[in-house]
Amino acid sequence: MTAIRSPAVAGTFYPADPVVLRHQIARLLTEANRVPPTTSAPPKAIIGPHAGYVYSGSVAASAYARLAEAPGAISRVVLIGPSHWVGFDGIAVDTTDAWSLPNGTVRLDTDAIAQLRAFPMVRPLDAAFAREHALEVHVPFLQHVLGSDFRLVPLVAGAASAEGVAAVFDALWGGPETRFVISTDLSHYLDYAAAQAIDRRTAEAIERLDHDILTPTHACGCVPTRGMLLSARQRGMAVERLDLRNSGDTAGPRDRVVGYGAWALCESRSQIETLDAERAAVEAVGPILLQTARRAIEIGFNTGRPPQVVGNTDLPPRLAANGAAFVTLRRNGELRGCVGSPVAWRPLVEDVVDHAFNAAFRDPRFPPLVLPEDPALDLSISVLTPATPIMFSSEADLLAQLRPQVDGLMIDDAGRRALFLPSVWTDFPDPDMFLTQLKLKAGMRVGHFSSGFTAQRFRSIDVKGRMADYDPAPNPIVLTPATGPEGSAPLGRRN
Repeated sequence: MTAIRSPAVAGTFYPADPVVLRHQIARLLTEANRVPPTTSAPPKAIIGPHAGYVYSGSVAASAYARLAEAPGAISRVVLIGPSHWVGFDGIAVDTTDAWSLPNGTVRLDTDAIAQLRAFPMVRPLDAAFAREHALEVHVPFLQHVLGSDFRLVPLVAGAASAEGVAAVFDALWGGPETRFVISTDLSHYLDYAAAQAIDRRTAEAIERLDHDILTPTHACGCVPTRGMLLSARQRGMAVERLDLRNSGDTAGPRDRVVGYGAWALCESRSQIETLDAERAAVEAVGPILLQTARRAIEIGFNTGRPPQVVGNTDLPPRLAANGAAFVTLRRNGELRGCVGSPVAWRPLVEDVVDHAFNAAFRDPRFPPLVLPEDPALDLSISVLTPATPIMFSSEADLLAQLRPQVDGLMIDDAGRRALFLPSVWTDFPDPDMFLTQLKLKAGMRVGHFSSGFTAQRFRSIDVKGRMADYDPAPNPIVLTPATGPEGSAPLGRRN
């Protein structure tokens, strides 16, 4: 049976009549303050107010006008705002399947919500959504701009750190199909001049991506806003102010006003294009890499020696450029060998050839591969992005920042180090379990933590196939058994 949330503030914060509602939103979007964009990138996130439309609708419309201009299909919106009725720690998710609004029903992305529940700070709490207007008032705008095909991830923020909220955002970041809406008003119930002064300082902090200074005095939605500003800072995003007014400018008296602002946060095109270009380059040479790894293992079977690449002057550029890769072998879903490099220090093709041989014959956790196993094995090659440090103050802080199914993780403390690929989340989907198992792999105690504990995250671009599907055939890679004493090739690192 489908569970549907009914509207709580239709008829008060916005019109309950669907025809009147559509006309009002269309008028607000037409009259929206159109600020010339400072970047050609579409907004990945918008920040907008959540008061009644008569008060803040025109400010919110300036953000939705920018979202309406975003190219491509937006299929998921993460909508987060503060809790006005229920006090709690962490972030609340809704357990319903859809939200009913005057202009139709919006389905929730229940798979994404289930993924978030792996975070210790995320929990189901329907009471946080029952009367909450901070999210509901945005949905009619989303329906008007995006139509009815998108799915919603509604989140209500209680008491939570910026790092924890940013980690939740990172887990859902996705690509151009996903956008974020941060719901917040600014100052509350000051006189007009005082409100203008504090809201101006708040706006300047948002535009500096300075999340540290924001408090409930500056914005009732300071918790989700702080999290988005931290994510934006980590990702090198740009912020554009779209509007900054208060209820004294729109529909109220000036002795006690509420502040409203709207911003668009845009990813750097260079960052997006760099990741997309790397993914496209790796996927383009994926069949060659898989075939070459297969041949490297065959040379091991036939000669007992590690293979080496003979010349690489005519290789596709991504194969000749330095790359860090892991080669993983699985049989019936169970690990059979995995060896790789966390740092790009030699041509990608040489890295893959070396690790394919070592995964098959030199992973000390397993006996050397034997020929009857060969056709039944699944082969995957993971090309790693450069690792970046994670800044954290405690183990709980680190756990809150981990992105399940997204992050690969390297840890190090006093010379004990280990690495998990992002694919290991399949085996250990809970962040606490993931980190615990990684500690054990590094030779640390389960509860170990110290001031010298460091962590770095990375992502991987994976190409996969079955060993039996990649028979020898002409390709630009020429392999031959290595000369010199057997065992001269490096062992690499185990996953």
